[in-house]
Amino acid sequence: MIHTYLGETIRFEVKYKNRTSIGMTIDGYGNVEVQAPKGTPDDRVRQLLEKNWELIQQKIKEMKARLDGPQKKEYEYGERFLYLGNAYPIQIVQDPTIMQDYVGFKEEKLQIYVKQHDAEKIKQALKRFYYQQCKGLVEKSIATHQCNFKTKPRSIRITDSKTTWGTCDSKLQLTFNWRLAMAPQEVIDYVVIHEMCHMVHLNHDRSFWRLVGKLMPDYKEKENWLTLSGWKMTV
Repeated sequence: MIHTYLGETIRFEVKYKNRTSIGMTIDGYGNVEVQAPKGTPDDRVRQLLEKNWELIQQKIKEMKARLDGPQKKEYEYGERFLYLGNAYPIQIVQDPTIMQDYVGFKEEKLQIYVKQHDAEKIKQALKRFYYQQCKGLVEKSIATHQCNFKTKPRSIRITDSKTTWGTCDSKLQLTFNWRLAMAPQEVIDYVVIHEMCHMVHLNHDRSFWRLVGKLMPDYKEKENWLTLSGWKMTV
């Protein structure tokens, strides 16, 4: 079915069920489904859609952006980069006297200090910043959750991975993706807990997921955030 409102047209599906109230869900791909009691008038369905129109359009926009993939970075003043789940503008400060290019978080901005205004140097400065921040954030999270585990990780490394957010091997060596510094703290905590649970259960059996769920009952929400937003975590 389709509905047009405020100059925009969407497709949606209606499922009539044995229920007393009308509701709506939007999945991560922008698909809209209305669940309604049997016999619900079409006008009531349209009213629900229009009431949630802004949310629907936002989800559809996010879906389209995800399909298009990350936009090419320009590394110019005001361009936004994620840090702890929020997008902050960058401010570039050229200073030929500094020993090394670096990034600082100040006044709701990522301030990038570089010897010369060069896109590649700005990119590398950002990556170093995220590596450093990720290490500190992960170590703090591990220290917070260590009380739930008898064993301790033998080593903690920050790596550049295209396929995983974290790993734990049989030697209890934990590795984490530097891009995690772009995620909200609670998502970082989930990845940390996930890998620490592998110190007890190396595979993903029922016992493993029971332990994860015990330590973080809403872990699926964090997984969903990574699934839907991981594509944006890039420099």
